[in-house]
Amino acid sequence: MAAAARVGVEAERRFCRGEYLDYMIYSYLAEREADEAKRRVLEELASYELRHYEFWRSRVGECRVRVPRLLLLLVLLARRLLGLTFTVKLLERRERGVIEAYKSYLDRLEGADRVRLQEIIGEEESHEARLLSQVDEGIVKYLGFIALGLADAVVEITGVHAGFLGATATTLIAGIAGLIVGLSAAISMAAAAYLQAKHEGASKPGYSALATGAAYLAAVVLLALPYFATHSNIIAFIASVAVAVALVAFFTFYSSVVNDSSFKRELAESLAVLFGTATLSFAFGEVLGSIFGLSEVEWIG
Repeated sequence: MAAAARVGVEAERRFCRGEYLDYMIYSYLAEREADEAKRRVLEELASYELRHYEFWRSRVGECRVRVPRLLLLLVLLARRLLGLTFTVKLLERRERGVIEAYKSYLDRLEGADRVRLQEIIGEEESHEARLLSQVDEGIVKYLGFIALGLADAVVEITGVHAGFLGATATTLIAGIAGLIVGLSAAISMAAAAYLQAKHEGASKPGYSALATGAAYLAAVVLLALPYFATHSNIIAFIASVAVAVALVAFFTFYSSVVNDSSFKRELAESLAVLFGTATLSFAFGEVLGSIFGLSEVEWIG
């Protein structure tokens, strides 16, 4: 019994420290938030975590922890670069495990404490979605269009580069071809996004077009850069594919957090499409290169 009691006390101290850490992070973000509506959301999240911390403190005593300065700065950086919705959802992902731990711990409590823990579980399950529904962020609103532009660019331009890997040994040709195809496709994708958004009744279809075209063009430039940094088509292609994988992984993770979806499944599907396209394009380039003798063209300079 004594051992079980010690385990229970340690679990409660861990719960207490976790709630205090969350309270400090949300308070830190709220103090540095310029947007009034978003600051109110962060302050309310902090108030929830403070009340949860006070419940556990009432059972185990003072349990504050020192919050690493680096952690606070990293969270603030994520807020600045990736938006409030992503940052809060990323922080709240840990809460899912906490909620399950709380549910498992319910049987250890009785009376008012049990009722209060049930209330805390309900708050943890609902407050994120309810509060984030009050946040209006452009990056989230146009996430689908950004994903469309980025995904299409990564697959299409990697396919172009793979095709030239089989067709010619000249990196300059492959790099320029990727830029030309990419620029044309970015304009086409932006126009398609504009028409789609307008057809769906979006209030600002131009923003949808801009999000799609900008994401496409940014990916095109990043994927083409290695071809202007080396004369080796193999090295350039490997570097470009590494950039493509990094872009796909980053955006898949971002969208999986925001949309509460499976990162591993979506990443596997995206990479399968990417490498499947690259393989087919390389084979097609090999055929064209052998037919027209493009593989004999070498870098001059």
